[in-house]
Amino acid sequence: MTADLKPYPAMKDCGVPWLGGVPENWEVRQLGRFGRLFKGNGGTKEDEVPTGIPCIRYGDLYTQHRYSIERSRARISAERVSAYTSIQYGDILFAASGETIEEIGKSAVNLIGSRAYCGGDILLFRPATSVNAPFMGYACDCPQAVAQKSLMGRGFTVMHIYSNQLKRLWIALPPLPEQVAIARFLDHADQRIRRYIRAKHKLIKLLEEQKQAIIHRGVTRGLNPNARLKPSGVDWLPSIPEDWAATRLKFIASNIVDCLHATPIYSEDGVYPAIRTADVTPGALRLSTARRVDEEHYRQWVDRMVPVGGDILYTREGERFGIAALVPPDVQLCISQRMMVFRIHSIHNSAYIMWQINCQHVYGQAACDLIGSAAPHVNVERIKNFWLLTPPRSEQDEIVAGLEDETADINAALQHARDEIRLIREYRTRLIADVVTGKLDVRAAAAKLPHEIKEQDELGVDVTLEGGDEAGLVSGDLADKEVVE
Repeated sequence: MTADLKPYPAMKDCGVPWLGGVPENWEVRQLGRFGRLFKGNGGTKEDEVPTGIPCIRYGDLYTQHRYSIERSRARISAERVSAYTSIQYGDILFAASGETIEEIGKSAVNLIGSRAYCGGDILLFRPATSVNAPFMGYACDCPQAVAQKSLMGRGFTVMHIYSNQLKRLWIALPPLPEQVAIARFLDHADQRIRRYIRAKHKLIKLLEEQKQAIIHRGVTRGLNPNARLKPSGVDWLPSIPEDWAATRLKFIASNIVDCLHATPIYSEDGVYPAIRTADVTPGALRLSTARRVDEEHYRQWVDRMVPVGGDILYTREGERFGIAALVPPDVQLCISQRMMVFRIHSIHNSAYIMWQINCQHVYGQAACDLIGSAAPHVNVERIKNFWLLTPPRSEQDEIVAGLEDETADINAALQHARDEIRLIREYRTRLIADVVTGKLDVRAAAAKLPHEIKEQDELGVDVTLEGGDEAGLVSGDLADKEVVE
């Protein structure tokens, strides 16, 4: 895609280290020099209605993972709009808070073509001069802009950014016709990349369904297809092998521990992973991306129980409820908010129990009486009374080994597809960075592009799983919730 692109013929030093050299006819300005920044006002989630006027919440800036917003997830009634801030086409929306330095000031341009509003904790930039809205969306959240915003964040547990800081954000501004050409080129590239990602996602979904079927069959029927069956005695499973039993989690586990109902103090220098629901996928933890706590807070968060290798971590709250993974051997970690840890009696194989918890017949038990809609959570008593199957220990061991063998090739194919998605996303980020800061000249390439109808999936987001996710093992419903681009 970039093979025919060349640098601009004449460059100049703009004097801003973040941007380096820029084309000779470009300007470099701070946001406050060509527009107005102000804070939005907004009500609460209780104002939302199924149908109504579009309303952008600050969380949308993170979940959509796009440089523009063309549809809203939330709607508010006409009676409540007076509590909100009206937004215009072309406004840049910045998240005023975030949990990490990297998230500070996440932004997108408003391309909703109708009446719309924003909620609180959003900062708005409204250009006072003529600029191309899609170009500004790319420019305000390219890597160079993200690096600048990361130094503006203030706070500890929650980071904040303010309009008097954002007004100093440096933007490279080409002439308006060139802004239009750049936005057209990047939209075209983004559409092709998203089409590629969607194709990979379809492959991942098929592979996950295949893996899910193998695991479900193994943990509910065993490896012997000719095993004699008997009624299970529970509604969730009509029949099980003759020598199996059904019992509740509280009789299988020696310890069932809920998290402290508070937010840990994360530390950039911390060495102990504090596992959140975002760090758990069926059967695996994302230790490399988990936030850390220091020694003092680690001791506080393991006061009820120190997780050890083979313990089961379980997500009991939020959209990612009902997922289980094992604590790896020789790793010191603690559970953060919305998490639980189970220690399984040694007469059982904890890996077998973990895979069973990730299956639909257990997920269905968790989902049957969820408490809360915005942030659903499973009652602890419900969790303790999950019905689980217990083959003889020797058979549990055989099932776990058999599942590892049967799913090895699928896991390799899944990882390859996810690596390809990760690489194409990195390519897209680098391309945007180079184009909006004048390192590549796309004017000729943009002029040759065909006129296309812009593709858009629901809410304008990539329907792709985050790298390493295996949400399809839990259920189709949960897999749909793992939509994070």
